[in-house]
Amino acid sequence: MKNSKLPVVMLMITLFACQSKLKEDHVVFIIENESNIDLFEKALLVPREKLVSDKENEQPILLTENNDTVPAQRSDMDGNGEWDNLFFLMDLPGQTEKRLTLHWTSESLNWEERTYVRFGVRPSEEDTVRPMKKHTFYPHMLPGVMGYQPYQTDGPSWENDKVGFRHYLDGRNSKDVFGKKQSKMSPRNVGINQEGVTEDNYHVMEDWGRDILSVGTSVGIGGFSLMIDNRVVRLGVTQRDSLNNVAKTIFNVVESGPLFSLTQTEYKDWKPEETDRVYQVSEQTEIWPGFYGYQNTVRFQQLRGDEKGVIGLVNINTDKPLSIMEKGKFTILYTHDKQTYDKEWYLGLALIIPSDIYRGWEMAPKEGQLTDSFLAVVNVNEGTPLTYYSVAAWEMADPGFREEKYFKEYLLDLSEQLSIKPKITIKKN
Repeated sequence: MKNSKLPVVMLMITLFACQSKLKEDHVVFIIENESNIDLFEKALLVPREKLVSDKENEQPILLTENNDTVPAQRSDMDGNGEWDNLFFLMDLPGQTEKRLTLHWTSESLNWEERTYVRFGVRPSEEDTVRPMKKHTFYPHMLPGVMGYQPYQTDGPSWENDKVGFRHYLDGRNSKDVFGKKQSKMSPRNVGINQEGVTEDNYHVMEDWGRDILSVGTSVGIGGFSLMIDNRVVRLGVTQRDSLNNVAKTIFNVVESGPLFSLTQTEYKDWKPEETDRVYQVSEQTEIWPGFYGYQNTVRFQQLRGDEKGVIGLVNINTDKPLSIMEKGKFTILYTHDKQTYDKEWYLGLALIIPSDIYRGWEMAPKEGQLTDSFLAVVNVNEGTPLTYYSVAAWEMADPGFREEKYFKEYLLDLSEQLSIKPKITIKKN
């Protein structure tokens, strides 16, 4: 089966070992694609409370009617330390129904790693980088003030089998792109030199790929902020600043798994420059295999009502106009050009935004704290989640992306895929 990612011999051995240990107390998932669209590696979630029963210390095994396996991952979506959803991927042809049986086993299951989060911190200039799951960034910890970069790759990076991204946790809060030339995960030590300290060693081509996007004082691809009374402000600062405008930034690696990875970031007491306002902001970033992007969900609190959200699409290395189209439930904003460093390769960049919240776009100011961007303008409401997708498609990952038509067709297909939500019925067997 297409979804089975273990090597054949290993899979046979694993299933043979597990077969006698599968628990008979199981449930059946009936998954229906009621649309006419074929879905490929559709990301599916089943809440834990709907499973009727679960085995806290055992691993799930999903079996098709032909006894093929569908890899699954128990995921902690809310970050409370306990898993709350079962995540898996499935191919679902249009107008079809599939049945999966959920079993439990005490055997260890090792699915191919198709996503992960890299996050390393150098606590002081005398220390080396160490992996961390959670960290708090304070206003005085800007690299220009401290004299060294505390974060591996300037902050966390996350990837799937198609593309990688990184977030500048060092106060800038921009989103950058790691272009990938191979499906396996990039090395864990990217951004660390032989002495074990942080180093920018990822702007040169390696077997896995490299950093490909120039960000500058934009917010990159998918970075966000607010427009207050028609004036754009920045969540965070630029490299030239000496004090962050966020009192405390808390980053947490919630999930880093073979099929699904998730991070959470909280921005406490954000005080935009030249305002008397204080906002609380939270961000949840998710990635799963099979597409050239990530999903981002943002919540703003303490809004006054005259704010709009802005989501950035950097335009430093393109003079082409922004292209806009609609498909399914989404509005797509994209550029396609040789917009990597030194304009060496073709790169398609896009934002996929729910049409019901999209309110047009603005060009970022030529000077100031947030520049060099097309800014998608969206409605924001107190505490209401704002979810969108950011896409980066590099020609070295797929030669088809050299052509704008190919990239455009990919975006239309992806938006259509994202618009369709299969129906899942759960029955006790």
